[in-house]
Amino acid sequence: MEIKSRKGLTVTLLTVLFINFGQSALADGHQIIKVALLPIIDTLPFYVAQERGFFKEQGVKAEAIPVASGLERDQLMQAGVIDGMLNEMMTTANFNRNKSTVKVVMISRAARNKHPMFRLLAGKNSNINAVKDLAGKSIGISKNTIIEYVTDRLLEANGLNPNQVVKVSIPAIPERFQLLMQNQVPAVVLPDPLAKAAIAAGAKLVIDDSDNPKFSVSVLSFSVQSMNTSPQKIRGFLKAWDRAAAEINRAPESFRNIMLKRIRVPGNVKNTYAIPYFPRREVPDEKQWQDVMSWMTNKGLLKSPLPYTGSITKEFLP
Repeated sequence: MEIKSRKGLTVTLLTVLFINFGQSALADGHQIIKVALLPIIDTLPFYVAQERGFFKEQGVKAEAIPVASGLERDQLMQAGVIDGMLNEMMTTANFNRNKSTVKVVMISRAARNKHPMFRLLAGKNSNINAVKDLAGKSIGISKNTIIEYVTDRLLEANGLNPNQVVKVSIPAIPERFQLLMQNQVPAVVLPDPLAKAAIAAGAKLVIDDSDNPKFSVSVLSFSVQSMNTSPQKIRGFLKAWDRAAAEINRAPESFRNIMLKRIRVPGNVKNTYAIPYFPRREVPDEKQWQDVMSWMTNKGLLKSPLPYTGSITKEFLP
């Protein structure tokens, strides 16, 4: 009964959004653009641009469609309810396995020195203190996602074959956090700022992606249909996003209140978590894309690699 209820709720949500999407493409003289956003730190430039009026200055009415999971986000894109989304390269590839329907237009966030995106953590009572200690141990991850991809690449970069660990699928990030803190799983991979909160609560940092930033990238992707029908509103959206990123990078502490209002930041780090640097006017390069393709084909997630230009474009960069 619970499953049916949830499905019904999803269908209702999609129906309402679809009706809204079918309304006029203009609101108060501004072009409407709808973007699915998870409540994660990567989306901060959107909310800064919204509150500072940067979208309005570009003639765009940007609407955030809040989603609780990547699955919900992908359903909205498949239904044609949204123009764009914040996602990662492998999600874009999944959309394009048969034909190019979605393209990456800009990097939203990337790992950087002192500002990792993902951290591999061990329980405070575990005997894991270094990567080599993970051999034969269980690691809580989300299978076939950027979490598993980054985990594999970080282990390899530090001399451990991913086949030497036992991957435990724990898709829900809060559950992964709780199982680590309750010592029910020896190690997990978590995104910031939740990973930072786990460390503040006693978890041990084994490794993070700040030393290998090329693997951890979130992106803004838009449907090819929106690109063809409304290219100017996408350009306006990205100009506003980029301006917000520049403002955040210039004075990150000025935007802590917006972050705490819009992003899920655990209470024990809400005043200390360092607002990260946001990339500007970049797309993933061909080497990054090919590495994702290699990982996905080796995992059997794709039959063969997809071409770079079919899934990533520089055409809309500010």
